[in-house]
Amino acid sequence: MADQPTSMERLIQGILPENPVYRQLLGLCPTLAVTSGMKAAITMSCAVAFVLLSANVIVSLIRNLLKPHLRIVIFTLTIATFVTIADRILAAYMYQMSKTLGPYVPLIIVNCIILCRCEVCASKQPLLTAVSDAVGQAAGFALALSSIAAVREILGTGMFFEIRVLPTSWPDWVIMVLPPGAFLTLGLLLGAVNWMGSLHSKNRQGKEGGEKT
Repeated sequence: MADQPTSMERLIQGILPENPVYRQLLGLCPTLAVTSGMKAAITMSCAVAFVLLSANVIVSLIRNLLKPHLRIVIFTLTIATFVTIADRILAAYMYQMSKTLGPYVPLIIVNCIILCRCEVCASKQPLLTAVSDAVGQAAGFALALSSIAAVREILGTGMFFEIRVLPTSWPDWVIMVLPPGAFLTLGLLLGAVNWMGSLHSKNRQGKEGGEKT
């Protein structure tokens, strides 16, 4: 059996090497839907981080009690509990943002990122490893959402966090804040990440080849 990644390795891997959006292509529904502005993207990232961390903690603590045929049900019920808490907190303290995000907060219940981490890591690893994994994946998800939202908001409105950063003469690219803009931005950033990843792999292989000779 191959050695499992350490807690620190899981944390680092989740940010970029195994980024849930740019590498695993998970959680694309909220990625495309709520990234027209930075505020919505950051709020969704925080909600997902809260649910992911809480679910990983609970699943890790009860991992020895899980029955194989019931594990997905337990994962879903655990996630649903924390999604309900996050949704009610948003509705109570950030009502307008709750309305802006609409159904995408309740849909965190079926977010593949959270179900995947519960199955792959939390149900098999001790608490510290599960927490590190959740933090890394949540940071990677936040990085993806904020990078897409930054491009869309700046090009689409000339603003960043609703503060103007481009001159008023800038012609707003309205398409960037519409659904087609989400697909265009995601595609371009995916291409950029893959290109940088291939360059890194080639450089590493070149160094390894040079050391062998």
